[in-house]
Amino acid sequence: MPGIVIVGAQWGDEGKGKITDLLAERADAVVRFQGGNNAGHTIVRKGIEWKFHLIPSGILYPGKRCIIGNGVVVDPKVLIGEIHSLRVRGIDISGLKVSANAHVIMPYHLLLDRAGEARLGKLQIGTTRRGIGPCYADKAARLGIRVQDMLDEKILKKKISAALEPNRLALRPYELDPALDLHTMTEEYLTYGRQLSEYIADTSRLVWDILGANQLVLFEGAQGAMLDIDHGTYPFVTSSNPVAGAACVGAGVGPRDIDEIWGVCKAYTTRVGAGPFPTELANETGEAIRELGGEYGTTTGRPRRTGWLDLVALRYAARLNTLSALAITKLDVLSGLDRLMVCTRYLGEEGAVFDDFPYHQSVLHHAVGDFTELESWNEDIGDCRSEEDLPQAARDYLAYIADFINVPVALVGVGPGREQTFWTAAGAQTLMAEATAEPSNAAAAGR
Repeated sequence: MPGIVIVGAQWGDEGKGKITDLLAERADAVVRFQGGNNAGHTIVRKGIEWKFHLIPSGILYPGKRCIIGNGVVVDPKVLIGEIHSLRVRGIDISGLKVSANAHVIMPYHLLLDRAGEARLGKLQIGTTRRGIGPCYADKAARLGIRVQDMLDEKILKKKISAALEPNRLALRPYELDPALDLHTMTEEYLTYGRQLSEYIADTSRLVWDILGANQLVLFEGAQGAMLDIDHGTYPFVTSSNPVAGAACVGAGVGPRDIDEIWGVCKAYTTRVGAGPFPTELANETGEAIRELGGEYGTTTGRPRRTGWLDLVALRYAARLNTLSALAITKLDVLSGLDRLMVCTRYLGEEGAVFDDFPYHQSVLHHAVGDFTELESWNEDIGDCRSEEDLPQAARDYLAYIADFINVPVALVGVGPGREQTFWTAAGAQTLMAEATAEPSNAAAAGR
């Protein structure tokens, strides 16, 4: 069975958790490969709402192996809180494992994040202020604290002291904060280490063994391709690489372990925080989409900016990730709109036209969408369970997207419930291909 990467194909918040949850039923393991608790996903199952920030959504299946990879930055307090919440609700978490090499978010990372945004003023990026960026910065500077360090008092204290030193000036406004006391931090994180010790593992080897046994592994990304630190709308991006190529680095597997790459996108576009948004609807239609779609952040509760579906950006994301299939969520939100538009190119200054996503930030920040109007529909599609059940206009909308992006639509979501996501004919063909697949190339190469 293959390794399948699931990535966001927009600016995040596309419904990846729901799609991962659906596919996880068939999978043997789910691996989160980047990001931190700045991300979140909501799943509705049997009318019950579940919210996750670090733990892969596959945890709702008893005994499912759910792995937090080395590419993730972990706030241990948040992780322990999620574990406790799941236990209280009777969920089996015996399959949870956390990479010993994952980096840890420290109290000073949260303070540095807050201070950094405050210094930027009107130019602030709009981070979640969860300490993600400063943690990744320390990782790159080789000043990071790793999960395994919480198991060794001597190493932990030494590393915290080394990390604090170059940040003394930036942390001066908080120097009296008791959370920054070296002894307090050391004891707090040693306690976290003891609480998490049973879950800490060599997850790269674990995933290697699962793939080598010809079992299905889902690699789950956070955020979306347009927030990638290298390929997104920099600097209004996240601090990691949410694109499919990062699954290998963030999970500790090789490129030949990846067989399928599925992109998740909404039937429209949203983004959180600052940054360019060529199809934004700052009007009543945008507000209506926000309310109908419940477009408020899982992690922060912030209202999301909304706009028409940006096919230029989506095609760019498909290229970056070499998508093999699309999952389109929240198609039901578009029901009943008077007009239905999609962006097929950008218009710039002095009459410039861009069929492809502009690489230059000055161009992108001044670009606006050029739209094609498609036929809308009024029917409530929440009860549709196949393509054939959809109104013709909705089917045409999906076909237009697939043709423009040159990627087949495999899954369609028409509501928040798990039963409100169905396979298309193209998706069913993909499932058949998976069921008859040979072992992955790397497995065949002698695992």
